[in-house]
Amino acid sequence: MMSASLLLAELSYWQQTSIRVGAGLAAVLLVAGTLVYLHLFKLVSFMQSRLGPMEAGPFGSLQLLAEVGKFLQKEDIFPRKADRFVFAAAPFVVLMSTFLLVVVVPGGPDAWFVDSELGIYLAMAVSSVSVIGILMAGWGSASKYSLLGGLRATGQLIAYELPLILAVLGVVIQAETMNMQGIVMAQAEGEIFGFGGIGNPYLLTQFVAFGVFLIAMQAELTQTPFDMPIAESELVTGYMTEYSGMRFLLFFIGEFATAGVFSAIAAVLFLGGWYIPGIDPADNLMNILGPLVMVGKIVVLTFLIFWFRFTFPRFREDQLQRLAWKFLIPIALTNIVVTGILKVAF
Repeated sequence: MMSASLLLAELSYWQQTSIRVGAGLAAVLLVAGTLVYLHLFKLVSFMQSRLGPMEAGPFGSLQLLAEVGKFLQKEDIFPRKADRFVFAAAPFVVLMSTFLLVVVVPGGPDAWFVDSELGIYLAMAVSSVSVIGILMAGWGSASKYSLLGGLRATGQLIAYELPLILAVLGVVIQAETMNMQGIVMAQAEGEIFGFGGIGNPYLLTQFVAFGVFLIAMQAELTQTPFDMPIAESELVTGYMTEYSGMRFLLFFIGEFATAGVFSAIAAVLFLGGWYIPGIDPADNLMNILGPLVMVGKIVVLTFLIFWFRFTFPRFREDQLQRLAWKFLIPIALTNIVVTGILKVAF
């Protein structure tokens, strides 16, 4: 049976690129839609003892399409004093950052968009692009609420990128590679005290890094308790205050798609990615089962994100910064040192 990689190799470059771009866009939209329905419409409703949407389709399953249709019908308004180009481009910059994150996440032995030797480095680099889009939205809106939201977001995201990257370094040291597929294979082929039945998911050895990564990821997504850039009670949704229609929808899609993509990266780094214990990682069957395994892990991790979002109160700005600089960064640095010592010793 011809493998997916050999089949793809027979296509021309533009055909391969078109397939991967289409699959990447589909992955972004499908992940965002799935998370909105499962978590925002149903999970939160269950937590608050209500049914959630029930009228549009069976159990409200078509409510998402109704929401998209509503946003598409809304007028696309530009504030009178806004910088029209910067204001219009900001949501596309944010969504492009999410799309660039998708391309480095593997879904199987041959199910990948870009198999780069610097995959996790590329992911951490392009994740910073969203900061530019948020600052563009805040500045281009010509609104004090929006500008304050953009400045808050910039300070917060810069602070929490440091523990996020430091948490990743522990995994890179243990796996001895920055290639995302290599990190999956290192966990699949690893052993725990000589037992290799389930491989060696780094959740067991890098649990400190996993905790730091989850907290920093929550802050990078500006989800409660780190939602200072939006702060509805203070800034009226912050940098998104002046947006409506399609452009607001793009910010909304970007928020949930980025939550899914960051969860996918966490699944690759700490939960073994697409690997299933007991099945040969090189088996072509994994190109079918692998994406399904990844989706399952994404749903579990995003459940934690939205559970925290609707459970904890918002931090003050000083508390938010103190958590990053006085706690998360020292803990992540200590984890790197311990990982390096153990790597050399054993």
